[in-house]
Amino acid sequence: MARIGTTLTGLGFLFHLAATVLRGIAAERVPWANLYEFAMTGTLLIMFVYLLVNTRMDLRFLGTFITGLVILLMGTAALSFYVGVVPLMDPLKSVWLVIHVFVASLGTAFFALAGSLSVLQLMQSRRERRLAEQAEKPGPRFLGTLPGSDKLEGMAFRFAIVGFIFWTFTLIAGSVWAQDAWGRYWGFDVKETWTFIVWVLYAGYIHARATRGWRGNPSAWLAIVGFTAVIFNFTIVNVFFKGLHAYSGLS
Repeated sequence: MARIGTTLTGLGFLFHLAATVLRGIAAERVPWANLYEFAMTGTLLIMFVYLLVNTRMDLRFLGTFITGLVILLMGTAALSFYVGVVPLMDPLKSVWLVIHVFVASLGTAFFALAGSLSVLQLMQSRRERRLAEQAEKPGPRFLGTLPGSDKLEGMAFRFAIVGFIFWTFTLIAGSVWAQDAWGRYWGFDVKETWTFIVWVLYAGYIHARATRGWRGNPSAWLAIVGFTAVIFNFTIVNVFFKGLHAYSGLS
């Protein structure tokens, strides 16, 4: 069943890739200039990173969480954020659109893996605690086929570090682009501020776990809060907050 699920996921990825490429061809530019296109490309990269990592380590147990997240995000984008192909706004006509947004999407993909692993870590930790207490029903049976909570935590931490590196570059590239577009590196625009908040959350998570001994459930909750902030940044902030980064494409 795991092989069948992974095969279907790979097939879905190919159709997803084709749709994204065709959107770019229709627009005659990179397909991530508005919120709908970013959701399309961002979810594509989440699936790409998940499938790529599976060639090095067995993460098939994470498939339900990752595909479920992607389906939710794609469904929300199709129902609420869809816009037709339109020309680029002037501030977006820059090579930094390609670099900045693509790297941010890659960082988001690794944060998604870390967040999903952290959810499983919390569930597995509760199961292990109930087993130690010799509870009659320690938890869902599928958790018995998963790695232990310590191993899940270690994998989440490694993915979060990779995502943090990409996110750091996102901040730097965004500042350089802001200087080109608006004549200043930083202006406390709401999007800039929330991107920095996400960076601080993950910096705190990495620092707390590496040097302060925040292991177990506190570590997992920090990773989950960080990924929640990422999703908030790319949905609520883009739709409901006004600022220089108001490129959702929605009226």
